[in-house]
Amino acid sequence: MNTELTDKSFWANYWESKKGLAFKVPVNHTFYKVIRRITGKNKIESAIELGGFPGYYAIFLKNYFGVNASLFDYYIHPQILHEVLAANQLSENDIPAIEGDIFSYSPKKQYDLVLSCGLIEHFTDTRDIISRHVDFVKPGGSLLITLPNFTGVNGWMQRKFDPENYSKHNIDCMDPKLLADHAKALGLKNVRSCYYGKFTIWLENKAQQPSSVKALFKLIWLTGKIFTKIIPIDSKQLSPYIVLTATK
Repeated sequence: MNTELTDKSFWANYWESKKGLAFKVPVNHTFYKVIRRITGKNKIESAIELGGFPGYYAIFLKNYFGVNASLFDYYIHPQILHEVLAANQLSENDIPAIEGDIFSYSPKKQYDLVLSCGLIEHFTDTRDIISRHVDFVKPGGSLLITLPNFTGVNGWMQRKFDPENYSKHNIDCMDPKLLADHAKALGLKNVRSCYYGKFTIWLENKAQQPSSVKALFKLIWLTGKIFTKIIPIDSKQLSPYIVLTATK
């Protein structure tokens, strides 16, 4: 059985503590280049965002690509969802939302694109949680999984200054080769897995940190930004994300 590193109360507290969630999702939203590549190569008419509350990528797909997109999550806050959709000129009828447990839910349909952004790292059995994604994918459909990279500089920040949040993540799964091996073992094709993105760091509890930590944060952030502007490479130490793509 896959062990969850979080529970429903964790996510309720997490989302209720967040400010500024209701914004218009921009055309250059994170991972837009990956999504554009997938939609350019494949006919994507339907999609579902797993573990994606409040549905930014479902909204992105709906508004910029005309995809019939849905949202699935273990925890959905109706008021926050309504506010986020309204900020994007959408309603609950435009983005169907399903609240459920991915380990007990049987998909009622399959989709051309199944994506999750920051889901699989909250479980201990990585191959199993990826297999749950595959259940939602149509034959010939596409899979996109992204997760944070806590094995480099950003991970050091998390471990040092927010160990509580760090402990909610399965660091062992943050390995592109491991993810690719799992995807291939599950029968997926055209597997591509890599570190992704120019340098950045974040702390969920940054506002509560002392000024000395905020100053260190700013110094590391600025140094990393300058370095990756000069040498723009994706790497284990500096890239903030890992991206896995495949077809079924």
